[in-house]
Amino acid sequence: MWDFSTDPEFQEKLDWMATFVREECEPLDLLFPHGGDPYDVTNEAARAILRPLQEQVKDQGLWACHLGPELDGPGFGQLKLALMNEIIGRSYWAPTVFGTAAPDTGNAEILAMFGTPEQKDRYLQPLLDGEIVSCFSMTEPQAGADPKEFVCRAWRDGDEWVIDGEKWFSSNARYAAFFIVMVVTDPDAAPYERMSMLVVPAETPGIEIIRNVSVLGERDDLDEGIHGYVRYRDVRVPLDAMLGGPGEGFKVAQARLGGGRVHHAMRTVGVCSRAFDMMLERAQSRRTQGEVLGRKQSVQQTIADTWIELQQFRLLVLQTAWIIDNTPHGTARINIAMCKVAMARLMHDVIQRALHLHGSLGTTLETPLAGWWASVPQLALADGPTEVHQGTVAKELLKRYDAAPGLFPTEHIPTRLTEARRKHEVVLKEFGL
Repeated sequence: MWDFSTDPEFQEKLDWMATFVREECEPLDLLFPHGGDPYDVTNEAARAILRPLQEQVKDQGLWACHLGPELDGPGFGQLKLALMNEIIGRSYWAPTVFGTAAPDTGNAEILAMFGTPEQKDRYLQPLLDGEIVSCFSMTEPQAGADPKEFVCRAWRDGDEWVIDGEKWFSSNARYAAFFIVMVVTDPDAAPYERMSMLVVPAETPGIEIIRNVSVLGERDDLDEGIHGYVRYRDVRVPLDAMLGGPGEGFKVAQARLGGGRVHHAMRTVGVCSRAFDMMLERAQSRRTQGEVLGRKQSVQQTIADTWIELQQFRLLVLQTAWIIDNTPHGTARINIAMCKVAMARLMHDVIQRALHLHGSLGTTLETPLAGWWASVPQLALADGPTEVHQGTVAKELLKRYDAAPGLFPTEHIPTRLTEARRKHEVVLKEFGL
């Protein structure tokens, strides 16, 4: 049966989160606004404020809820996580406060699923405790996110793997205690069986961060961002550094991405909801031509369209989370891709409208709108370009259809009319039709 309700006990948790994020997390966005601040474990001032907040989250039983019971987590499921991430998305610091910051969540899932007991002790537990941060080092300068074009390789030398090559946009590399690196270990294998995953401690000799790449909305300095352009030069790790088996790198990567995309989508709902709140407040506050903006018909249309689109997307994401929770693995593939495609479009439209209603103020750094607007292009590329997911949706849908059996489409009216007449020929003759 269909049910759109939230059980009262969990709704109390969500209500607590909404107040906590507004009163405790959003102020951190103002005090420590730089992109890397939530991940810089050496920033003692920020950590002194952060740690007590994390303890409050733990006391509520809401810490690091992304792991299921089979991975020693609380087992909230994707639907509850989606509702939580809708609130967490309203603040840049909130994921760190709640122990759900990317890429640490996905890396924790990989370690929980594929890590050895020693790897879990060394990396997973400190990651879940919020003591360290990590880096997922996959994309490459010449290939982007297309694993078929990766050239960063690793080969076996005695009892070690030797890594050589470059990686691009390795987020949080400058702060990470370890890297999970996708490397080509069998270049002659099938495209999706060429790669493997290796966990590499940050202090391993041969790792060079060429540049810490900045993006729109972050620091202006070319080398002061959080997305590492990394060179691995004869980096050596033991054979047991591999996560999963040889050639299973693509499978390991896919295991972490689906739920993460749903989380990103609901956090986008949270950001857009906050922008929508700003839009409504502005419409009730700003006057022009003798009346408040909210009395203008075009503004009312903008508000209505925004609310409708926001609710449509929210329901799509919640349905996707429900499918993940209640159907066999892989069933939600098309829905996850749909969320990814719609996510950047929604962000673009909602933030642009809110910014427009704020006039020149919206273009400044005196509201969050300009920063959110700057993140829109990145959102369309993160976890794979939008076009890739459009292709996934189209291909999955096309599988469900066959070509028309005859010369004309199956909805061809003359053909169907002939068939209908043939089906009811006796009755039609009786009435002279």
